[in-house]
Amino acid sequence: MARITASVYTSHVPAIGAALDQGKAGDDYWQPLFRGYDYSKHWLAEQKPDVVFLVYNDHATAFSLDLIPTFALGTAARYAPADEGYGARPVPEVLGHPELAAHIAQSVIQDDFDLTLVNKMDVDHGLTVPLSLMCGQQDPKQGAWPFKVIPFAVNVVQYPAPSGRRCFQLGQAIRRAVESFDEDLNVQIWGTGGMSHQLQGPRAGLINREWDNAWLDQLIADPVACSQVPHIDYVREAGSEGIELVMWLIARGAMADVAGGPKPVVKHRFYHVPASNTAVGHLILENLRD
Repeated sequence: MARITASVYTSHVPAIGAALDQGKAGDDYWQPLFRGYDYSKHWLAEQKPDVVFLVYNDHATAFSLDLIPTFALGTAARYAPADEGYGARPVPEVLGHPELAAHIAQSVIQDDFDLTLVNKMDVDHGLTVPLSLMCGQQDPKQGAWPFKVIPFAVNVVQYPAPSGRRCFQLGQAIRRAVESFDEDLNVQIWGTGGMSHQLQGPRAGLINREWDNAWLDQLIADPVACSQVPHIDYVREAGSEGIELVMWLIARGAMADVAGGPKPVVKHRFYHVPASNTAVGHLILENLRD
């Protein structure tokens, strides 16, 4: 059967993609951030996942304010990098896994979660920046990303956003779905977005290092309690865009310990400010092998 072997958590700041695309990764400003992903790239190359279930939020690219699904599952065979107003990023197109995506849709919807199924969409920096951080810069003319990707878009742009508790429960349903797929696949689940940042209003530029790191501690050690954090705490402590962290709870809910298995191994943890006007958090958790 398929199995979820690890979860990866990372911010998806658009300026990170711009720095990579413009050859600025070695600049004094950006170098400390990209060094934090050196281990991650080596780890990922060794793990060789077949599929990454990538949780992110669309930034009014595939979905406008006319139509905002709470949870949207990509079921297509391929996804083009989106033009977000300044041209598409020079990265490969994303290849999907329609068979596993369809199975997850069937299982999760029958598990009483309402999903929007998306058979065609472009993917923006919320998805492509994590791929670049973990895989390194890829030349679109030289091939594809090294694994299939199932995009899973969550609405954290227009309130009401889903609760952390609901996201955590959804992660558990996704794990059950993956484990009931009858093909032998190495699957990882990635939660992206955050950490603390606010892009507008009197608190624009807010970054809360102490709260971010305490939240990471709790995500690792007590994910059930972490899932109970109310939305107002994210907004108050991590800024208006800090609510993106509920997407990390989907990935955490899919780990084995939540279903009674052993605690995951913390393979890597990294935190850095600033990246543009955002705090960058990164974490890799690995399930113990049988």
